[in-house]
Amino acid sequence: MDASTTASTYRTQQIMTASPEELTMMLYNGAIRFVNESIQSLEAGNLEKSNNANIRAQNIVREFMATLDMRYDIAKNLMALYDYIEYCLIQGNAHKDKSQLEQARSMLQELRDTWAEAMKQVRLAKVVGR
Repeated sequence: MDASTTASTYRTQQIMTASPEELTMMLYNGAIRFVNESIQSLEAGNLEKSNNANIRAQNIVREFMATLDMRYDIAKNLMALYDYIEYCLIQGNAHKDKSQLEQARSMLQELRDTWAEAMKQVRLAKVVGR
């Protein structure tokens, strides 16, 4: 087995055994990685690679939007944030505007960090027995 096959098998195994919370974290990290790739490719003048990475980030954001349970107020707030992130990604892609991409990345990082903290608090509560 070559290194790329091994890495692919490992990633597949990670995804298949991850909890929903861990999958959400993986998606946040993936979206951030794709935005970073889009920015780097834009800076390097590789517009096709920048576009492809941007589209992948948009797809993740749209998946977040599609899975929100709108019965809860927090979902409505998250929808507004995701909608704005998607807007920034689209504008950044269409106008080759690095600042829009950086805005999207910053918001995704904040959401990811908040998600990580929430996961930590839930684990702590389970340990304490709440």
